[in-house]
Amino acid sequence: MRFTYRFLIITLLILQNCNTKTEPIEISATDYHKAVDKLTEIMVHDIFSPPVASRLYVYPNVAAYEVLNQNDDYFKSLSGQLKDLTISETTGETQANKELAALIAYMDVAKELVFSKEMMTDFRDSLYAEWELKNADSFLKSKSYGLSISDQVIKWMNKDGYAESRTLPDYNIYDKSPARWEPTPPAYMKGIEPHWNTIRPFALDSASQFKPIRHPDFSLEEDTPFYKELKEVYDLNNEIREKGDESVEIAIARFWDCNPFVSVNKGHFMFAEKKITPGAHWIGICKIACQQTEADFSRTVFAYTKTSMAIADAFISCWDEKYRSNLVRPETLINKYIDLDWAPILQTPPFPEYTSGHSVVSGASSEVLTDIFGDNFYFEDTTELPYGLPMRVFESFRAAAQEAAISRLYGGIHYKAAVVEGLSQGIKIGELSNSKISFFKEKKLASTGQ
Repeated sequence: MRFTYRFLIITLLILQNCNTKTEPIEISATDYHKAVDKLTEIMVHDIFSPPVASRLYVYPNVAAYEVLNQNDDYFKSLSGQLKDLTISETTGETQANKELAALIAYMDVAKELVFSKEMMTDFRDSLYAEWELKNADSFLKSKSYGLSISDQVIKWMNKDGYAESRTLPDYNIYDKSPARWEPTPPAYMKGIEPHWNTIRPFALDSASQFKPIRHPDFSLEEDTPFYKELKEVYDLNNEIREKGDESVEIAIARFWDCNPFVSVNKGHFMFAEKKITPGAHWIGICKIACQQTEADFSRTVFAYTKTSMAIADAFISCWDEKYRSNLVRPETLINKYIDLDWAPILQTPPFPEYTSGHSVVSGASSEVLTDIFGDNFYFEDTTELPYGLPMRVFESFRAAAQEAAISRLYGGIHYKAAVVEGLSQGIKIGELSNSKISFFKEKKLASTGQ
């Protein structure tokens, strides 16, 4: 009886397998955008600092790009171009669905970078179940190939100096020079990532390659350039406030705030108001450009990869200068020497002033995106809609970068020199990214629409 029952079960399973129809697993650029959006969601949830968030974006994109382009006819591997990156040939590439494998690699690397790993694994596992049900053979072969590349990228990633930087000392606040940065209200947080210049760069030769000119010498004498910059911040913010909350300047400042450390006080409680970072905002703009041009899967991965590398280098370069100059924020000096009750329109972020991080990141991102999609690229920036801010319209990426930079002066958190020199610093990084890293085997393929 037991034998007959077992025989019937085996027969039914065989018949079921014979009748199961497999279908191709189709992966589109939309699927990749969803994975990037999921990573952004987790980044906001986990409250990553802007420099660390840039690391979250770049490595998953590099992994996906390498899966697609080990032996591509048009796109060129980054192996041998990026410092210490060597991707060994792997088996199974010809049998894999490369778009599927790239998406798997993206999620695999992303999972290693976030705190809330379960959020990424839940997202991944739901897709795994769907893909395996459609075509188990294709899924398993693609998964094997994708993970073979992501494993190599993870090993390369883990040697970028990040782990070592976790063991280095905190920023020293015991130097009481009035020119030196000190924590600002309301949270008085310690300076974040004082050793970010030790992280391995991508296109940059070193963190100090584009060291900006010195900020005007610190002075509280009224006829000096520094004091005039300080007074400009104070006077301009007061003028903007007189216009009311509906002023254009306040709208611009809030749109580009991108400060994940904003602290909100309610009674005896203080909590963080979760937001995206400057890098995440430009990743969002990259998504908008890809969708607007109907970029296919390969070109979408290329755009994200190139943009995220420029963003990562921008933070390394900017943070190198921030902790070299260690310049005090306007809020600190205004409260001490001009107006005890003054507060900036935006909340001052917890790190030194010079240069402006958003200005550097925006300059770098805008140059790279202009190289990919062309100048005079009109777009509607809806990146901040999930955070309660209306869209803004731009005639080009460079116009958006200029507005992002000046937003820091409008917000009262930077002197003008930090904005001007920061934007210039970022533009140089973007230009280097465009000229140094080759993504195409034929130069003509880099132009829009090829």
